[in-house]
Amino acid sequence: MVTVKEILERANAIVFSNKERASAANVRYKFVLNDDAVCTFVLDLTEAPGVFEGDGAADCTFRMGAADFIRLADGEVDSRELFFSGKLKVDGDMGLALKLKKLMAPA
Repeated sequence: MVTVKEILERANAIVFSNKERASAANVRYKFVLNDDAVCTFVLDLTEAPGVFEGDGAADCTFRMGAADFIRLADGEVDSRELFFSGKLKVDGDMGLALKLKKLMAPA
């Protein structure tokens, strides 16, 4: 089974290989994974894009369990399913939350 760390490394590689497109989004997303061990990271799609572990400023924050995050990243479950079942919470601009799905589609 894939781990959160492996997903973060994969996401960082995708962002790094598409820096110009990533920075054009000009938004920061925070993910708070709150299962047994809390993990927080920021997907920064601004001037210096990347994925950074730890807390930080964000325009939109997603809160979910680590297992659900892994399933979401692997395409086993849709974000809408998690959201409407109460397993995914969004703080901030809902429009930005929807935009993330479109940004990640080519990846």
